[in-house]
Amino acid sequence: MHTPSRTPRRIGALAALALAGVTLLTACGSADPLDDGGGSTEGASETIVVGSQAYYSNEIVAELYAQALEAGGFTVDRQLQIGQREVYMPELEAGKIDVFPEYTGNLLQYFDADTTATTSDDVYAALAEALPEGLRVLDQSEASDQDSYVVTSEFAKQHNLTEIGDLAGVDGLLLGGNSELETRPYGPVGLKEAYGVDVSFTPIEDSGGPLTVKALRDGQVQLVDLYSADPVFAEGDLVVLKDPKGLFLASHVVPVVSDRVTDEAAEIINRVSAALTAEDLQQLGAQSVNDEAPAAKIAGQWLKEQGLAG
Repeated sequence: MHTPSRTPRRIGALAALALAGVTLLTACGSADPLDDGGGSTEGASETIVVGSQAYYSNEIVAELYAQALEAGGFTVDRQLQIGQREVYMPELEAGKIDVFPEYTGNLLQYFDADTTATTSDDVYAALAEALPEGLRVLDQSEASDQDSYVVTSEFAKQHNLTEIGDLAGVDGLLLGGNSELETRPYGPVGLKEAYGVDVSFTPIEDSGGPLTVKALRDGQVQLVDLYSADPVFAEGDLVVLKDPKGLFLASHVVPVVSDRVTDEAAEIINRVSAALTAEDLQQLGAQSVNDEAPAAKIAGQWLKEQGLAG
């Protein structure tokens, strides 16, 4: 593997995702960690449940929210690393999670695959309208960690690639990514409709992690979906293809919250969003990937530096 230091963090995420899948299969019993079995105790309504995807960057942002809320006097129940959108969104809609870091463009397409919004403000406004009853978005952050189509620099040079449409003249393309990518609006169907690009698809279930990067570098696939804030781009051998037609919508970090989140709690979370920049997000991710620091430690240090926690 090209970067061994990435392995423990991402493999841990894979293990957590696998465990989340088992949990869902047994959700009809009492094994669901988000099911209180009807046995709510006095004061439970004051506890804010914060969740995260099975992805290291998302977990860090969830910890930012959680620790800031705790610094503000709230009790927080963490339900982290609980899967991808198809897994956790039903839990959000059911009211089992109160705060979740999301991404505006991707979440909008989850609820409205035919949306015509593309700019940051338009996507945010459309998302606010598209969310189901009981959920709302707080302020979006400047920080963005959106999907992007990536090739190796060698492959880009070989085929003279600078943007996604340039792939239309390349035969035998194999796209790798999480299995959900195959049916998402920006997956194989979107590539064909927007850019005339034909691809085959193979699942690589590590959310753009080391397995995905290794498959790309080894030539097992020619195209992958990676998040734009991934520290791997600093290594210089991967190229993000430009997306002039907006196949990927503007996608900023945004908290999705339930009606149980009070104005006071929302204000605390909004302060975190206002302080978080795109550069911050990449640096926080690098601490996880390169230094193998735990999300709680990374988040705590950043909050202290920003004066958002003691």
